[in-house]
Amino acid sequence: MSTKIRWGLLAAGNIAHAFAAGVQHCELGVLHAVGSRDLDRSNAFADEFDIPQRYGSYDELLADPDVDAVYISTLHPQHAEWAIKTAEAGKHMLCEKPLAMNAADAAAIIDAAQRHDVFLMEAFMYRCNPQTARLVELLREKSIGEVRMIRASFGFNVGDNYEGRAVAYEHGGGGILDVGCYPVSMSRLIAGTVSGLDFLDPVDVQGIGHLGPAATDEWAAAVLEFPNGIVAEVSTGVRLTLDNVVTIFGSDGMIHLPSPWFCSGREGGSSTIEINLTGEAPRIEELSCDGWLYGLEADVVARNIENRQSPSPAMSWADTMGNMRTLDAWRRCIGLTYNDDLPEGRPRTVSGRSLQKAPDAPMQYGTIAGLDKPVSRLVIGCDTQNNYPHLEVIFDAYFEAGGRTIDTSFHYGELRGELLGQWMKMRGVRDDLVIIAKGAHSPNCFPDTMTEQLAQSLEHMQIDYADIYILHRDNPDVPIGEFVDVLNEHADAGRIGIFGGSNWTIDRLRAANEYAAANGKRGFSVVSNQLSLAEMNGPVWEGCISARGEAWSAFLQESQMSLLPWSSQARGFFVPDRAAPDKRDDVEMVRCWYSDDNFERQRRAIELAEKKGVLPINIAGAWVLQQPFPTFALFGPRQLSELRSSLGSLAVELTAEEMAWLDLAK
Repeated sequence: MSTKIRWGLLAAGNIAHAFAAGVQHCELGVLHAVGSRDLDRSNAFADEFDIPQRYGSYDELLADPDVDAVYISTLHPQHAEWAIKTAEAGKHMLCEKPLAMNAADAAAIIDAAQRHDVFLMEAFMYRCNPQTARLVELLREKSIGEVRMIRASFGFNVGDNYEGRAVAYEHGGGGILDVGCYPVSMSRLIAGTVSGLDFLDPVDVQGIGHLGPAATDEWAAAVLEFPNGIVAEVSTGVRLTLDNVVTIFGSDGMIHLPSPWFCSGREGGSSTIEINLTGEAPRIEELSCDGWLYGLEADVVARNIENRQSPSPAMSWADTMGNMRTLDAWRRCIGLTYNDDLPEGRPRTVSGRSLQKAPDAPMQYGTIAGLDKPVSRLVIGCDTQNNYPHLEVIFDAYFEAGGRTIDTSFHYGELRGELLGQWMKMRGVRDDLVIIAKGAHSPNCFPDTMTEQLAQSLEHMQIDYADIYILHRDNPDVPIGEFVDVLNEHADAGRIGIFGGSNWTIDRLRAANEYAAANGKRGFSVVSNQLSLAEMNGPVWEGCISARGEAWSAFLQESQMSLLPWSSQARGFFVPDRAAPDKRDDVEMVRCWYSDDNFERQRRAIELAEKKGVLPINIAGAWVLQQPFPTFALFGPRQLSELRSSLGSLAVELTAEEMAWLDLAK
C-alpha cells in the first residue's frame, strides 16, 4: 500500500472501541471518522481516539469523500442495510460477524459489494491472526494424522439482562449468531484444510438449544457432519460461561487451542498450541505476536483491497455464505426465527428502502395478445425458493431490475405459492405483476383437476386471478374441447386471463384453436415448451417437449403464439464450470445436454462472448430471446449471482449470421 487506509467507523459501541484501538496500532490504516446516531456519542468516541471527523448519522459518514473503508459494528439486524448502503457509497468495508441475520441477507450484501466493486470481509478477527495460520500449517502437515473429530465452544454469561444486545430478540440476540458463529467457522476451516480446501460445509446439522424468556437461544449445541467423515461438536451461550477452547482429535493424537478466539490477546503477546501425540510427551508450541488483534484484521483488509475479498484463512465471500447457511440450519433445529426471517418482520427491502424499479433497470418487455400488461422478456420461476428470506431477496432484486412476470405452478408445491403470496402482500405489488399459474400436471391432467388446482393455487398465493394460465401437461385421451371449454369458463369468471399449454404438440395446439374458433371461444395464446441454444438430447422430465426445429419455428412465426420456454439456459450448460466434456458428476446434465453438437455450440458461445465482452450464458440467453417469433424466456436463479448474470442476456445483440452460426449453420 502506498498510502494508509482511512477508516470510518459506522457505530460507536464496545466492539468499535476494540477495533479503533487496534487500528491505532496497525501498519496500514488510520482512524479518519466515526459516525453514530448520537452526535454526542460520536464526539466522545472521537475525542478518546483522536479521530478528526465525527458525524451524528451513518449517512453523513458514508458521504465523507475521504473515508476509504468502513468498519460496520451496528447491532446484527442493521448489518445488511448499512453494508449495502456502504457498498452503494463506493466504500470498502469490514462488517462485524455475523455478516447478516441469515444467509439470504448475506447474499444480498455480497451482491452489493460485487455490483459496486468494493472490498468486503466478515470480521472474524481470529482468522487474521498468525495462530490460526499456524494451525492450518499443522493440519496440512497431518501432525496428528487423520482428523476425525472437532470440539469447539464459545460462550459467556451476561446474567439476567434480557434487554441487552446479547440477549434481546429485537437486537438479534442469542448465542448462535453472536458467538456460535466462531466454533462453526473454525470447524469448517479445519474440515476444509485437511481436505486441501479453504473450508468445507457440513452435509448435516443437528442442533439443540434452550430458548429463554427473550425468545432467543441462551445456550445451544450442534453436531456438524462433514462429507470427509469429520464430526464437529460446537456449543455456545450468552447466559452460560463455556471453556471457550478448540480441540481437534486425530488418528495419532490431538491439537488443543486454549485461546482460539482472542489468540495472543487484544494487544498482542503470546499464545500456545498444544500437540498431544499418542504415546509421546505433550509438545507446546509458543507463538509470539506483536500485532494487536484488531489491527491485524485491519491490515488484512488493507493488503487485499485490490482483490476485493480476503484469502483464506480470513473470510472469503464463499466462506461467509457457507457459515451463514450452517447457522441458519442450526437455528432451524431449535425453532429460532427473527423478524428478518418472517414476511411481516420486514415490509421493506433488505436495504431498508421501499421496493421500486431501479433507475438503471435492464429489463425489456413485450406484449401478448389478450393481455393488457407488458410482459418481462425474462420470466422468473418460483420453484427454487424454499424459505421466505431467500425468495424475498431474489424477487426484490428481480423487481428492482424491472422484472414483472413470475412463473408459478401447483406442481411446485404449496409452500412456494404461499411464500410468493406473502411477498406480494408485504410489498403491495400484485397489480404490477403478470402471474403465470400452471396446473393439471401428469398424471392428474384432467379438466376437473385443473379446476381444483387453480382454486388452491389462487388461495395459496392470496390472489383472485392469474394473468396467464398454462396447462402443465397435455392428456391426449381428453377431447380437446373439454380443455378449451373449462379454460374459457375460468376466463369468463375472471379467475384467469389468457391461457395456453406447456409441453403440448403442434397438432394439439392447432386442434385447440380450431375448436375455439369454430365454437366462438378463446383459444390458446401461449405455449411453454423447452427451447435453448443447446438441443435437449432427452426429456428433462417425462412428457417434456422441445419447441426446437423448423416445424416449430414455422408454426410460431405463422401463428404468432408466444413461446415461454423453460430451461432456456439449458440448466446451466453454458456455464463452463458446470458443463465440460470431462465433468460428468451431474448425471442429469450429462443425460440431457451432453453431445458433440452441444459442446460445439458451447464453444462458439464462449468464443462470441469473449468478442462481445459478456458471459457465454448471455449469448445463449440472447439466442432464445432473438428468435423470429415472440419469446419470453423462463429462468430459475437459485442465487443472486445467477439472477445478475442472466439479466446480462438482455443487453446482447446478435446478428442473423451470429444466430445461425451459434446453432451450427454452415
